[in-house]
Amino acid sequence: MRLDTIQLRDALPCVFRGAETEPPVSGSQIWLHDVTFTRGGVYMIEAESGTGKSSLCSYIYGNRHDYTGSILFNGKDIRNFSVKEWCDLRCRHIALLPQEMRLFPELTAMENIEIKNRLTGCKSREEILAMLDRLEIAGKADVPASRLSIGQQQRVAIVRALCQPFDFLLLDEPVSHLDARNNAVVASIVAEEAASRDAGVIATSVGYAIALEVTRKYSL
Repeated sequence: MRLDTIQLRDALPCVFRGAETEPPVSGSQIWLHDVTFTRGGVYMIEAESGTGKSSLCSYIYGNRHDYTGSILFNGKDIRNFSVKEWCDLRCRHIALLPQEMRLFPELTAMENIEIKNRLTGCKSREEILAMLDRLEIAGKADVPASRLSIGQQQRVAIVRALCQPFDFLLLDEPVSHLDARNNAVVASIVAEEAASRDAGVIATSVGYAIALEVTRKYSL
């Protein structure tokens, strides 16, 4: 089975309940709308801080359920999915790069990546090193994450997110700590990986977006 569509129907974070006619909800193209993301498309969610962009990623990934309305995968409400179904979705169909990256500080860059890759068997060590090399951090593969700069940590987290099969890739502010040159390299790698899987990409941005060619932009 492939995950072909992610649909939001009148979704709204519970924290915004009662303020539907006020910003940020009143100006949103996502909250309280019917929005469909299709596999193969690239979608940019442009947001200001505090409008719920990270919440949106958490809702789609199934980490949080504090919203009204519904979110549908291939027409099925995700609130009805079992733990087993969520495990399969997160291993095979949805990859997430969280804003906070969530690296283990005591593990090396490569060890952080291999934690996921051992579960999925998605990439060879050579393929991982090739991505790290393109991102100019192959020489940091054996360095603990705690000793990496925040920009280097972000690049490690991006590679880790790509070490699994996926139909959709969720990227929460993926280049917030990168310069324009590294942004372009990350965008190139993400575009290649998504195209090889015929996958969709949903990325968020607070003023500095990943340099992808997008299918559609939404204001949150």
